Amino acid sequence: MIYLEILAAFLKIGLISFGGGYGAVPIIRDTVLSHGWLTEDMFTYFVAVSESTPGPIMVNIATYVGSSQAGFFGALVATAGVVLPSFVVILIITAILKNFMTRPGVLGTLGGINACIAGLVTATGIYMLSAALVGNISSPQPDAAAFIIAGILILSSLIYKKLRGKKLSPIIQILIAAVCGIFMY
Repeated sequence: MIYLEILAAFLKIGLISFGGGYGAVPIIRDTVLSHGWLTEDMFTYFVAVSESTPGPIMVNIATYVGSSQAGFFGALVATAGVVLPSFVVILIITAILKNFMTRPGVLGTLGGINACIAGLVTATGIYMLSAALVGNISSPQPDAAAFIIAGILILSSLIYKKLRGKKLSPIIQILIAAVCGIFMY
């Protein structure tokens, strides 16, 4: 039954994901591709949509994948599967293990996990950038429009920083990218 398959897959993702959604994107990608639920290109689009919609990216991706495979109830099952492990862990930590959070071994373990998450987030960023600029990694085809849009965003950010002395708002960057995308695609 597809609901049990979706639940099991997203429970596993929720159990082994640390550091939020961006750390989980590679795990979700492997799971979704191995089950044949999405193609590489579809997954990239799902991640892009999940980044641009409100809410945690991991929950958004789970909801979209569940919906694409089994409709409304698939979305509910996938979302519940990815959220439930974190919910239970937080309940346990706050109720029972609150005093252990100051111990050096626990703090050291969390520090190691943080370093791992930084690597996963960096790898995800590199994957998303390469997917946006050259398409499918197995058969790369450079996308000139994506390179131009990336250049426009970098240039506008640098100019704004030089003129105003502060970073350009991500909302403005999204709007610039949207307008460029409308004209170039």
